Amino acid sequence: MRILMTTWRDGTHPAAGGAEVYTEQVVARWAAAGHEVTLLTAAVDGRPADEVLHGVRRIRQGGKLGVYRAARRWYQKEGRGRFDVIIDQVNTRPFFVHEWQPDAPVVAFYHQTCEEIWHHEMPWPLSTIGQRYLEPRWLARMAGVPSMAVSNSTRDALLRFGVKDITVVPEGLTLPGEVPAVPKEATPTLVHVSRLVTYKQADHVMEAVRLARRELPDLTLWFVGDGPMERTLRKQAPEGVEFLGYVSAEEKHERMARAHAIVMASTREGWGLVIAEAAALGTRAIAYDRPGLRDAVTAADGVLVPATPEALANWIVHTLPTWVAEPPAAVPGGGVEDWQTVADRVFDVVGAVVPAAGTHGEMVGASA
Repeated sequence: MRILMTTWRDGTHPAAGGAEVYTEQVVARWAAAGHEVTLLTAAVDGRPADEVLHGVRRIRQGGKLGVYRAARRWYQKEGRGRFDVIIDQVNTRPFFVHEWQPDAPVVAFYHQTCEEIWHHEMPWPLSTIGQRYLEPRWLARMAGVPSMAVSNSTRDALLRFGVKDITVVPEGLTLPGEVPAVPKEATPTLVHVSRLVTYKQADHVMEAVRLARRELPDLTLWFVGDGPMERTLRKQAPEGVEFLGYVSAEEKHERMARAHAIVMASTREGWGLVIAEAAALGTRAIAYDRPGLRDAVTAADGVLVPATPEALANWIVHTLPTWVAEPPAAVPGGGVEDWQTVADRVFDVVGAVVPAAGTHGEMVGASA
């Protein structure tokens, strides 16, 4: 099958995150199975405008905002009639592919909605305009497009916006080749793994640790990851907080394995994938009961708490000593699927919208 995906970033983008990991894992497997896969995405400094990587062609045009117009322009000039199906990956703003091309069926793909995140990423009044006006109207225009969501939380949010035909597809996980053979820390230790951006609410985690240290004075928190909030967080950090910055995957997994719990306080996620990673390494989560986090924590047998630093501190104080004394067993696969299963399931949804007579060559599965 000839597949085009419009997406604001590919995995080579310096700001690539969990959504891009998902995309790269899935499309690489489709390409390996013999499908022609093209990503139509934003330009990246130092990368070619047209490149094949991991068997997947990448057409890179436009910047963070300009990619939407650039994608439409490229398709109308060079893409017409060349694809059997198009995936419109929605990262807050859709590409609205179904509105500007009549050649191929379209499937929308959502990791999360934006909603409250507008107020973390944009100044007022743009944040209010985005949450109350732009996003609802953008998603209303997508209401009739068959859609995929990576969690029940995202599905439920899309239903509120009027999107109707939604299939929940699984999240996936890349496990280390060898589970780090390291002991847990001798003293109560937490780890927080993410980019340090405002909607991750790392400041809430720090405040919870400050409160919890009244009862657990030797409590330690490791921040794994960097980002624009790091300087501010360092200035506010209480005792016991260490900033490790960006680390290798090997060190990340080692820190996860050595900690007694991973803590997350994001406003919203598609799926808290680091929670699955940690669970697979024998480290459970204590996290806010927020969309995306609740899906991951439930699957990984962790603890959900009300979304306040005080509640997080209370659960740290009452839960962590038990996990220090008797660390929980690892959760097989972190409660999610392997990437081949994910690629197959997503391919099934995509293939279902393609008329058999309209495909280029035999329509075979992702793992054929």
